[in-house]
Amino acid sequence: KNIIRMTCAAQSGHPGGSLSAVEILVSLYFNEMNITEENVDDVCRDKFVLSKGHASPVLYSVLKEKGFISQEDLMTFRKINSHIQGHPNMSIKGVDMSTGSLGQGLSSAVGMAMSYKIHHQDFRVYALVGDGESEEGQIWEAAMAAAHYKLDNLVAILDFNGLQIDGKITDVMNPTPFDTKFKAFGWHVINVNGHNMNELHCAIEEAKQVKDSPSVVIMKTIKGKGVKETENKVGWHGKAPSEEQCVQF
Repeated sequence: KNIIRMTCAAQSGHPGGSLSAVEILVSLYFNEMNITEENVDDVCRDKFVLSKGHASPVLYSVLKEKGFISQEDLMTFRKINSHIQGHPNMSIKGVDMSTGSLGQGLSSAVGMAMSYKIHHQDFRVYALVGDGESEEGQIWEAAMAAAHYKLDNLVAILDFNGLQIDGKITDVMNPTPFDTKFKAFGWHVINVNGHNMNELHCAIEEAKQVKDSPSVVIMKTIKGKGVKETENKVGWHGKAPSEEQCVQF
């Protein structure tokens, strides 16, 4: 609901790709990652990178539920002088990497995971990657590096909703098949329904058991999931709902 409220209030933002990633962020922040009010400012803890940074409304909404952002601040999304910017910024409590320029977030996550390995620290790094974003070469450079350095403390989560701002990913620059490509790059691959909380939990638990290679959870999702009028419609990638639609939704 807050994804819709935020983008409506701002008359700007990306509700479609935010709604497709609700379940995984809820699962990570409330079931998997050791992030609390007490340790949120610690360097040493589990980290999350929202590589598809335009989906910031889902991250902000989850951080609000964790108590790191107030409801009042949430409604200043994309407003002048607000720290709740259109893309995640590390000035916000709970945001572990400033992102927005697509293709770069997975590299950041690789660096974090490598640091934990070098310092023998038992923490994990999770990165949510867009399927359209995966048309960028840097994603695959990062994937190659992660496998080379045996980063079994890294889990990439691919939001496979099939749509990007210009249409179907298979029409714009087909990056599929994701599973065979990641396997070829040396990753452990797990396929799930990205809207099934139990499957997501089991996937993360499976990834924790993998040794000497990174894992990728390829989650099949529906863009705009949860709001019938927006589901699987490319026009809602970067379209904010009107006040009338917000009430209806």
